[in-house]
Amino acid sequence: MTAAAGSYVLGVDSGGSGLRVALGAIGAEKPVATSVCAEPVRTGPAGIDAGHLLEQLLPAVDELRAQAGERSRTAADSSVVAVAIGAAGMATLGDQLRAELPAALERALGVQLLALAADAVTAYAGAVGQRPGAVVAGGTGMIALGTDLTSWHRADGWGHLLGDSGGGAWIGRAGLDAAMRAHDGRRGGSAALLARLEAVFGPAPELPGLLYPRTDRPALLASFAPEVAACAGDDPVAAGILRDAAGHIAEAAAAVCPERGATDEPCEVALTGGLFRMGDPLLVPLREELARQLPQARTVPGSGDPLTGSLRIAETLATGDLRLPLHPTLLCVPAYGPGRGRL
Repeated sequence: MTAAAGSYVLGVDSGGSGLRVALGAIGAEKPVATSVCAEPVRTGPAGIDAGHLLEQLLPAVDELRAQAGERSRTAADSSVVAVAIGAAGMATLGDQLRAELPAALERALGVQLLALAADAVTAYAGAVGQRPGAVVAGGTGMIALGTDLTSWHRADGWGHLLGDSGGGAWIGRAGLDAAMRAHDGRRGGSAALLARLEAVFGPAPELPGLLYPRTDRPALLASFAPEVAACAGDDPVAAGILRDAAGHIAEAAAAVCPERGATDEPCEVALTGGLFRMGDPLLVPLREELARQLPQARTVPGSGDPLTGSLRIAETLATGDLRLPLHPTLLCVPAYGPGRGRL
């Protein structure tokens, strides 16, 4: 049974900067209302904290219904028929969400359909939709995801210690490394980046004491990436860092782009995320690298962000039109008790 036009769906985007929630109506082009919870959902020994997510999500849903003119969460005409939650770390840290959210959301909202997705999947849905292709989601981290609508292929997204090559934290760390080299008088240093380090963080020798105790080290590293971009026009070291980043990003895109199908259509590669707001210092070398490594691909602007993607997945789930491939950790539609099978 599919939902009728006008029924409500809920999209959720949980990331390092906080929780965003959107209420949408099936058939509507834009969300009915949106809400932002500034506090990021906690991650503990058991992974992403399902209780903390619910503590923020349920009041946000009430707020959205109030904005939409609804009177009560239990009123028949205010029911949410489908929810899609995209979360950073869902693939590797989402066991608690997958175990606890289905029953919790059914109790709290009476929701009948739930999709749990990695943020790369919601970024894909927002940027590409339900077509074959690839998306590179760049922010503090970096991940590439592609599909031929049969299966998913992922590259990178392994965090700032093991990967995320070319992402904001990677660029920022490389820039700070070049600055510290200049401070020491070592080869590969950049006086321009050292000047920016001191302007932003203070004396260079004090940076380790500022950086290493922080639990948000990736975000702090990424905060220096715009400084690298600002120096790239005049500083060859900064420009080289962005060229290397572009090579890593294109390499990840090439790893996940589906092969040409029977129609011989070029693979669409969408770029989404705040990383690409750096503009030409990164985008010019990135376009060159994509043309070199993926000559058969066509780079397209993402048509929507991960929150848009969550709403799109929720709507296709509600209407029975979900064509993106299911996966145990990247995109799953959990069972809801007796008689309700897993899609």
